[in-house]
Amino acid sequence: MNKKYSLTQEGLKKYQEELQNLKDVERVKNIQDLKDARAQGDLSENADYDAARNRQAEIEGRIRELENIIKNHVIIDVENRKVDDNVSNLGKTVKIRYLDDDDELEVTIVGSLESNPVEGKISNESPLGLAILSAKVNDVVEVKTENDSFKVKILNIK
Repeated sequence: MNKKYSLTQEGLKKYQEELQNLKDVERVKNIQDLKDARAQGDLSENADYDAARNRQAEIEGRIRELENIIKNHVIIDVENRKVDDNVSNLGKTVKIRYLDDDDELEVTIVGSLESNPVEGKISNESPLGLAILSAKVNDVVEVKTENDSFKVKILNIK
């Protein structure tokens, strides 16, 4: 059974564009790099040829990975789902307050492939994401990490 990858529509589009670029641009460029390196002669000590072969392996590996993700994706569709607007879930933006220092943070819960803490996108599989999933406004939840735990209060969900 293949793993299902939770993606937003935006995330799926990003992966489809990356796949298309790898197939139409990077793969073609790499084939030309291989031809140019072969034309240099002796392949046994040809660094350009080795680099092109390594790049070819990277490109083909990433293409297989992206095809698997796209084939086995599930769209996070907040707009059309019949879910409680007051409950945090995939695709929702949640404003939280750390109870130990009163700092506030707004995060969007996304699938693990799209997480980017710098952009405020946290994985549903991260300690914070797991703790706030299915929480409601005004809930206080405990976030358990490997070495510690802390509490946050859910301030807003949109």
